[in-house]
Amino acid sequence: MPRFWPFLFILLFISPPVFAQEDPDESPLPPPADSEWFDREYYIYSSGDHTFNISLGVIFPTIFTGQDGSLDMGLGLGGVGSLAYDYHLLPNFFVGAEVNVMFASTRGNNNLFIIPIGARIGYQFVYRRIEVPVSLMAGFAPQLYTGENYFGLVMKPRVSFFWRYNPDWSFGFNTAWWFLPQWARDSNREPQNVYGNFLELTLSARYHF
Repeated sequence: MPRFWPFLFILLFISPPVFAQEDPDESPLPPPADSEWFDREYYIYSSGDHTFNISLGVIFPTIFTGQDGSLDMGLGLGGVGSLAYDYHLLPNFFVGAEVNVMFASTRGNNNLFIIPIGARIGYQFVYRRIEVPVSLMAGFAPQLYTGENYFGLVMKPRVSFFWRYNPDWSFGFNTAWWFLPQWARDSNREPQNVYGNFLELTLSARYHF
């Protein structure tokens, strides 16, 4: 009988780990909810995705022309802000709308205000977390200056560069060219057409949903 004691002692020593490994109630912890996102270096768009974009920056008056050639409008550096919404019809193809507000000072210490509102269409290039949407906006642009108003047209090609921070947000900057024609007449009913061009540089935050 004493010769069985060593075997009994060994059995009692190793039995708790064996039973602990066979416990059916224990299971590994689930991975964090965001683990898949941080393991991936890019995000795939799909039809029906939405984005909302807010931008702030500066705008530079560039080229102004009329019947007699180049014009000096006396405009200085201005500020600009915009809100935009886009809807993806296809993973890389989107349509949307935007509203802009810009102001620029003049030599007489007055301010010119322009409020372009329009629809846009675009295509977005995606490489990993880098996203480059290219778009064209067309619409209307009410213009206000020292009590005088003009309701004209606007065209705005735009190129943006974004870095996708997480599934909800991306951040970047935009370059856009504003083309604003004015078809007007003076008191003698003579044409006084002016074609204005502005360069926009803005920073953006974009929300994806």
